[in-house]
Amino acid sequence: MAPPVAVIALLGALATVVSITVLVAGLVRLIFVPFSLVFEARHHRPDDARPVDVGTVFTEPPFVSVIVPAYNEGVVIANCLRSIANSAYDRYEVICVDDGSTDDTYAIARSVADELAQVTALTQPNSGKGAALNTGIAHARGSVLLLVDADGLFQPHTITRMLHAFRDDDIGAVCGNDRPVNLDRTQTKFLALISHLGTGLMRRAMHELRCLPIVSGNIGAFRRNVLDAVGPVREDTVGEDLELTWRVYGAGYRVAFAPHALLYAESPSTPRALWRQRVRWARGLLQVTRRHRRMVGNLRYGTFGAFLVFNTVTQILVPFLQVAAVVVIAALAVLGDVPAIPRDLWTLLVLLGVPVSVLLLLVAVALDRAPRDLRYGWTLPAWPVYSALMSLVMVRAVWLELKGAENRWNKLDRTGTVSVDGLVDGRGTSS
Repeated sequence: MAPPVAVIALLGALATVVSITVLVAGLVRLIFVPFSLVFEARHHRPDDARPVDVGTVFTEPPFVSVIVPAYNEGVVIANCLRSIANSAYDRYEVICVDDGSTDDTYAIARSVADELAQVTALTQPNSGKGAALNTGIAHARGSVLLLVDADGLFQPHTITRMLHAFRDDDIGAVCGNDRPVNLDRTQTKFLALISHLGTGLMRRAMHELRCLPIVSGNIGAFRRNVLDAVGPVREDTVGEDLELTWRVYGAGYRVAFAPHALLYAESPSTPRALWRQRVRWARGLLQVTRRHRRMVGNLRYGTFGAFLVFNTVTQILVPFLQVAAVVVIAALAVLGDVPAIPRDLWTLLVLLGVPVSVLLLLVAVALDRAPRDLRYGWTLPAWPVYSALMSLVMVRAVWLELKGAENRWNKLDRTGTVSVDGLVDGRGTSS
């Protein structure tokens, strides 16, 4: 039995819009390639033996407070804390804040703290990630605060490489480089490969353009005096890391990228988990854009203010245009006004879009020095499905905002899977 005309029309419209999106996104990213190459030419891999008070804003090696908020992280928290405690940098403390977990997170953190003098375990009633971070900040003694998620696994030189990125007085925060650690499923292998477009390509370029828009909640370092100036982490948003970053720019500072400061963390391992994570990110963007709407297009904030116009259009407006285009093209096809499946156009778009996207991916992987991830190239046919899913994420996020859905941790359910050798026992991996 042949599929209904409406179904054929919908699939044809979806294929066309996704193809156009992939092509346009690829062409836009091409603009950023020269800036990524400039970054690479200017910022060589740091010498881990070089003291952090040479070539940085520090006059002496700073004391670093690593703050780890945790909610129901019993599966991963011990490995996280132990990996930090295996750091080669020796002036640090680790403060783990249990946010009223219902599992054994706090008991495990206390056990690690009893064993390792650098680790302190605190607990509080469930109040949200922002509140847990603020509790940790209040107890921290460091002049640099490193905020990380509870599933993160450090390399021995992660802290040192984060500190090396504080080269100039106007750098208020540093974003590290997070990579997937659970490479046991098709989805996580796919995410590991395409994530290089963000970390390898875009973050390098946006560093050079002085408009890196987020200090990742997975691994971000802030100078204490900058946090004192901008105020505490907001507790009423699901995008606390994004919101804090925008306030750093608002205070006259900028964000640097430290690509060699690696942290391995879990990626969503199921489609449902991926959907929930991306919806949470989209809601965070909506909340932060609404709260700081005066920064959008405001040249008082330099290239960052200008970039926010681009960011708002591409991340918030375009997804709605994509969905609307699918509906319109499908409706016209059903009515007979356009071919049910515009094969020639679709073929042209694919022939143009695929090579551009693959080229960009190869450049990004090369910049991240991760050629082994190309072995996951067989997962790339999932890219169109992923693109279509991402178009719907913002629609769902707007709906949740309009209905006033509660802000929750809504974090991933951890599996504890570690597919990268040498992380748990502190030996480290090559980068």
